[in-house]
Formats: sequence, structure tokens, C-alpha cells
Amino acid sequence: MSVLLPRETVRDREAPRKWLLQRLVPPANLTSGNQSSCNVHNHHSSTKVIFSLFYTVLLVFGACGNILALCITFQRRKKKLNSTDLYLVNLALSDALFTLALPGRIAYYILEFDWPFGDWFCRATAFIFYMNTYVGIYFMTCVSVDRYIAVVRTRHPGRIRKMSRARGVCVLIWSLVFLQTAPLLLRPMTRRMGDKLTCMEYFNFEEIPKLPYLLLGACVLGFFLPVGIILVCYVRINLKLCQTAKENPLTVKNGHHRRAFTVILVVLLAVLLCFSPYHLNIVQFMVRKILYHPSCREQQAFKMSLQVTVAFMNLNCCIDPIIYFFAFRGYKRRLLRIFRNSGSMGTSSTAKTHSESNSNSQPPGSVSV
Repeated sequence: MSVLLPRETVRDREAPRKWLLQRLVPPANLTSGNQSSCNVHNHHSSTKVIFSLFYTVLLVFGACGNILALCITFQRRKKKLNSTDLYLVNLALSDALFTLALPGRIAYYILEFDWPFGDWFCRATAFIFYMNTYVGIYFMTCVSVDRYIAVVRTRHPGRIRKMSRARGVCVLIWSLVFLQTAPLLLRPMTRRMGDKLTCMEYFNFEEIPKLPYLLLGACVLGFFLPVGIILVCYVRINLKLCQTAKENPLTVKNGHHRRAFTVILVVLLAVLLCFSPYHLNIVQFMVRKILYHPSCREQQAFKMSLQVTVAFMNLNCCIDPIIYFFAFRGYKRRLLRIFRNSGSMGTSSTAKTHSESNSNSQPPGSVSV
């Protein structure tokens, strides 16, 4: 004899079964329709204004700050560059090159995520973007290691910090990052979404096999490992300064050691502020991609958070000149001299123009007193 159960009871019994099926059946079989109908590029109208203004400010300050740093560095004719200076010069050069890619991104945001320059220019922009990101992280790591050697490994620092070795390290970093990012030039970076052509968006790469594992590996090698090295250098220098202060309190006033500590502290803060939000965001979403298929709402949230964290990461081209300020001796003095000279040149040219106008306004034959 069968018993008829209420409809609500049947639904309650079916709920656990549906949940189990969603966990056991491959996500592609369950959400392929939802995936195709999920619009991750549906942004608020204020997004284009915020990001276009942000990258415009970034372009102005990033270009001016890094070009100024390069000019000040190469004006130091009396003193040769050391290994730290060489790493910072490469960092400034990378940031200055990165600003060349910003006008295209500004136009992309003004047009509401519609790329007008074609696929090859999008590939070049992506290549420059990722080159700058990881070249910057690696050279910041080199600066930290170099300061660690100068302060902690004081027995034979000159042997390790030879300029020939520093040049070799620079060539090695540029070569490795180039080999890592060169594949971006070999695959399409654009994707048609309705009536718009998107450029360098994460969802344009989803067809790459094993993409979550590749990105997790890139985050470990390109971010977490360098951050670990910078942290070790920071802690070791701090311990060295504390030990030296106990043995000889007069050495606390040693400007060389304090400057090395300040440089690594600024580098560490810059890396954590600019690069950690992006890489942590990538890691959490890739882990979720491996465990299950994210819903449309999760994909949209990740897309928006990716825009914000990428903006933070690009901010490093404006923060890097602060590192130069603390690392270079006499940087502040030379910077003030440049502004003072430019101001005096403007004042003298104004005075000259004013005197010429006065002389021209006098009648013929008159003599100025």
C-alpha cells in the first residue's frame, strides 16, 4: 500500500540528491548553458570613468617619476654606479617602458572595454604588462639581497657585489622574464563579446589546458618565492642591526646600515601593497576552479576584483621612484637642484621678457634711468 507524501516533503528529500549530483557530475555537463549566458563584462557605467582617470594619472606620474630618476642617476658622473644602483636603473627603465602601454589601456576603458587597436597591439600591451610586473618583482628582490650582502655578509661583500656579476644578473632576469612572457605574443589576446572586442582579459585565456595549475605555478615562482627572499633579508638585516647596537651603541648612527634597512622596508611594503592583492586574488580563484566550477556571480565578482587588483599592481610604477629616493645618496639634493634650476630658468626668462617689453615700449631717443 503506497503512501502519498506531501509535495514539500518530496522536495526536501530531493535537495540532498541534487547537491550530491552537482558535486559528482562534471561541471561542464551541468553548467554549460549557464557558462555561455554569463556576461562577465557587464560593468557599471562609473567603471570606465574611474579606471580611465586612474591610468591617466598613473601615466603622468609614472613617466615623469621614472624618467626623472634615470636622469638623476646618469648625472652622477663623479661616482660610478654600484650594484644596487644598477638594479634600480633597470627597475626605472622597466617602469618607463611600461608607461608606453598605458595610452592603449586608457582608450580601452574610455570605450567601455572595447579594444580599438587590433589583436597585435593587444599582444604587445600584454607582453609589456607582464614583463614589467615580474621584472619589477625580481629587481626589487635583487635590491634586497644586495643590501643584505652589504650589511650582513661584511667579510667579502666586494667579491659578491662585483659589477660584472650584477650585469650578468640583470641580463639573466630580462632573459628569463622574456622567455616566460614571449608566448603571449604567439596567441590571440582579443575576444569578441557581443559588439565589443575585449583585450587581455582573464576569460580570454580559459581555453588554455591546465590554466589554473599554470597560473598557480607562476604565482609561486613570480611572487611568493621573491617575497619570501625579501622577508628573510629584512629580518636578517634587522637582527644584524640589533646585534651591532648591543655590541657598540655608536654604530646605531651609521647611516649606511640604516639606509639599507629603510630600502628593504620600502621594497617590502611596495611589493606587499602592489603585488599581493593581485596574486592572492588569482590563487583563491584558481583553487576554486580546481575544486568546482564557479557560478556566474562568482565569475563576475572575480572579473571586477581583477580590475581593481591589477590597478594596484600597476601602481608600482609610481611607487618605485620612492625606492630610488631612499636608495640613492644625494637623490633628494639633486632633485631639489633640478626643480630649483627649472624655477630660476623660468624666473630669468620672465624677467628677460619683461625687460624687453619695457625697452620696446620706450619712445625713440629716450634713455632708461
